[in-house]
Amino acid sequence: MSASLEGQTVVVIGGASGIGLGVAKAAAAEGAKVVIGSSQAANVERAVAIVGGSASGAVINVVDEASVAAFFAKLSGLDHLVFTAGDWGANRGGPPADIDLAGAQAAFAVRFWGALAAVKYASRIIAPTGSITLTDGMMAHRPMKGAAVSTAMLGAIEHLTQGLAVDLAPVRVNCVCPGLILTERNSQMRPDMLQAYTARAPLARPGATAEVAEAYLYLMRGGYTTGQTLRVDGGGSVV
Repeated sequence: MSASLEGQTVVVIGGASGIGLGVAKAAAAEGAKVVIGSSQAANVERAVAIVGGSASGAVINVVDEASVAAFFAKLSGLDHLVFTAGDWGANRGGPPADIDLAGAQAAFAVRFWGALAAVKYASRIIAPTGSITLTDGMMAHRPMKGAAVSTAMLGAIEHLTQGLAVDLAPVRVNCVCPGLILTERNSQMRPDMLQAYTARAPLARPGATAEVAEAYLYLMRGGYTTGQTLRVDGGGSVV
């Protein structure tokens, strides 16, 4: 039977917008005590106000280990960690002969190394019955031309998930792999682009943040699920 999130502490790194904010709202609606972490104080304050209830938040820079350590030092404990932070400005590659290697390394900074830094400090205070949920993306399974670095980075998150599930047991570690989700950023795409991205999927539309948030809730509650990647892509990966 799935566990309740009532009264549990759920930390959402990247929870000030997009998928992370959707997860924060969904967890709070189930009675969880939500702690939001993001890089900008104004965005944290806005998100805390949106989530309401007992939600709180603090600034965290996931590429600065001292900042990550300070964020988790303020917590007496937690039950679940969700990591959805991303860096859309990172250099993700180009033609292999022209790849900026320094930029390619930087593409791993937030979503891979930042996630690992958060896990490092969260794992010291997380409940043994708790969970950690990371986030990658469908490019790990459907590479795009000129984006080999992003494909590698996203795939690395899935392999990190499996390794951590072994190392941190009985704490459960899983990953959500979203398709095209209508976050604030993606909502600015032209309708024809949205249609082109989703036309071949069995569910030929973008997903809503509330829909993908359900995957994170399941992985928090699902006590017999660990080391898994849950795809939420409207079926796009099967066609």
